[in-house]
Amino acid sequence: MKEILQQLPPRSEKPRVNGLTMIMDKGLSIRQAEDFLTNNHQHTDIIKLGFGTSIITPNISEKIKLYQDNGMKVYAGGTLFEAFAIRNQLDDYKTYLKNIGLEMVEISDGSMHMEHDEKCEIIKDFSKYFEVISEVGSKDASVQISSDNWIKWMQNELDAGSWKVIAEAREGGNVGICNDDGGIKTELIDEITSKIPTNKILWEAPQKNQQIFFIKQFGADVNLGNIANDGVIPLECLRLGLRGDTFHNFLNKK
Repeated sequence: MKEILQQLPPRSEKPRVNGLTMIMDKGLSIRQAEDFLTNNHQHTDIIKLGFGTSIITPNISEKIKLYQDNGMKVYAGGTLFEAFAIRNQLDDYKTYLKNIGLEMVEISDGSMHMEHDEKCEIIKDFSKYFEVISEVGSKDASVQISSDNWIKWMQNELDAGSWKVIAEAREGGNVGICNDDGGIKTELIDEITSKIPTNKILWEAPQKNQQIFFIKQFGADVNLGNIANDGVIPLECLRLGLRGDTFHNFLNKK
């Protein structure tokens, strides 16, 4: 029905490589996942099984297959990778991912210290077996990363084999690329995107004001993640200028 309106911004068709929407599944049941898919499967590209939830969620393999059968990439949150990494159990993690049916992995170091060269070697290794998405940024608000390091680490991880790099903001949207009040670090974003193509970055943006910023800055087909499962259609309306916050953004633009 949206086709009857003129001047809506173009959106990539699924399976998308840009304009991605990634949601956090923090332990939905099979029934809840089915209900989610009823209205949201057309607008959702990636499911992140938040933090370590996959390892304790019942029927996880069944739920992963349900999402995959609906055309979605699925991966376990990077915190679970780190829980295995800090225990020197990366081979066990590969086995775990394969056993539950995952074809994608997040490699991060937001909760633990890892030398960057080591992280890139792990990305290279895992990319032989899985599609890799890696994350830059710390979950500790006291850790300050220079813009030069954001850029260098993102580029290194892409070169090592990451499909996309995630810019950390956590599920609350209050660390990493964001201030503790949820505001965007605009100068940091400008510096990052002066060197790293925006289509290679997935911005964690759980808050509405953050989603508005990135859509206004980079257009409807910006990659956004950590979206709540009940926030997909509201986000798609923001992308299309069908909410007051972005209403005027795409008028007279073909």
